Amino acid sequence: MKYVDLFAGCGGLSLGVERAGFELALAVEKSDMAARTYFHNFIGDAADPIEWERYVNGSVEDQVEQRVLVRELAALLNNEDLLQRVSEEGIDLVVGGPPCQGFSLAGRRNPDDVRNKLPWEYLRFVEAAKPKAVVIENVVGMKQRFANDSESSFEQLQQALRETEPGYVVQAVEVNAMHYGAPQHRPRLMIIGLRSDIATAAGIEATSTVWRSDFLDNLDVRDIPSLAPVPTRTRANVRTVGEAIADLANRKPRPAADRSREYVAELRDPRWALQREAPSQPQNDVRRKHVERTTERFRLYQYLHGQKVDARLLNRIAALEPVQARETVVKAITGLKYPAVAPDKTVLARNEDELTDLCLRLATKKHSQKVLDWDSPARTVVTIPDDYVHPVEPRLFTVRELARFQGFPDSFEFLGKETTGAHRRKVEVPQYSQVGNAVSPWLALAVGTRISEVLGIQATESLAS
Repeated sequence: MKYVDLFAGCGGLSLGVERAGFELALAVEKSDMAARTYFHNFIGDAADPIEWERYVNGSVEDQVEQRVLVRELAALLNNEDLLQRVSEEGIDLVVGGPPCQGFSLAGRRNPDDVRNKLPWEYLRFVEAAKPKAVVIENVVGMKQRFANDSESSFEQLQQALRETEPGYVVQAVEVNAMHYGAPQHRPRLMIIGLRSDIATAAGIEATSTVWRSDFLDNLDVRDIPSLAPVPTRTRANVRTVGEAIADLANRKPRPAADRSREYVAELRDPRWALQREAPSQPQNDVRRKHVERTTERFRLYQYLHGQKVDARLLNRIAALEPVQARETVVKAITGLKYPAVAPDKTVLARNEDELTDLCLRLATKKHSQKVLDWDSPARTVVTIPDDYVHPVEPRLFTVRELARFQGFPDSFEFLGKETTGAHRRKVEVPQYSQVGNAVSPWLALAVGTRISEVLGIQATESLAS
């Protein structure tokens, strides 16, 4: 079964659907940084920047031939011969995450509406290729209604897919990657479509409401819609931060280290079909360098977190007058025991006065950074690495650690610069952004498996008739 990945990013969706049995026909990604990582892991070696630049500057035809198009999707849509050639390969599945915030059916009448350009291009490709199944992924914010729209972008996009020739039965889902094996709380919206003729032949219908995933032991599997991905984890065996990264830490709490070995073994499973085997030393695991004041603040965040003191304290007091700030700190830390010791055994303060002075000295107007717990799933991985602090080491997370939260195999290597300045974020997609933008491969595997099962049922019934 062949698939196309549009707005492919670095390849999180592709990882899952390939393990579910699909074969890549084409990936389209406009960012040369994200596309380089994709090519390197699914097609061939892109480590040499000069050779990669030569590839990026190659023709659309040559890139399509090699199955990774580093262009806007419009470059393919506007080349009728090439579009027909791709469509004639017999595409079974089209997946992708076009930016859809602000999508409106009114865009059909107003082609100049920038908000609508990319989703409509996605649907134009679907109309040309007529795949058996379609997956559109985006963030939960799509459920918001915009001015003058009676329906949300998410609702309107569902209707647009239903009306896309040759017609699709559409199931809307709100799924959380932690229900499918990722050690990360990551809610996402998806639209899963099955071509109407196939749905009719297989007797598959969709629900009129959004189906929401949960832990497997909280669900009756008979109530899961036919096109929805079936969760794989129970509440008791939800994966955690410690499970994902304890083996990478200098200090390894024993229970977390034991469970980490099991998770890492799953990430090294050869069924993740990639170009190279996992190395003995993890790639992309470069520790960020922090100035001493920042390291000191991370230790304080960790200590306050462990004592159940709201880490936003340092942010709140930064805006207060000195006397009020001191009173606020004293109120927050009253009753703590001393000495105050960080997880790396650094003594922060020997008494309440010293801890108060430390909080006042490290107060910051920067948004408070959150310390993650060993024994809970990570918060949603984002594109900026500055939001989360390691549980026991006074630092931010590495690219590899965040990739572990997503579920990327250790053999998956991210290329390009690690991060970029704020003024470049609109045009560059460095490693941290590649990880944060991706669909969790664990969720993608569940989606791909369900679609593979549905299409397998359809193929069996076709043979029987």
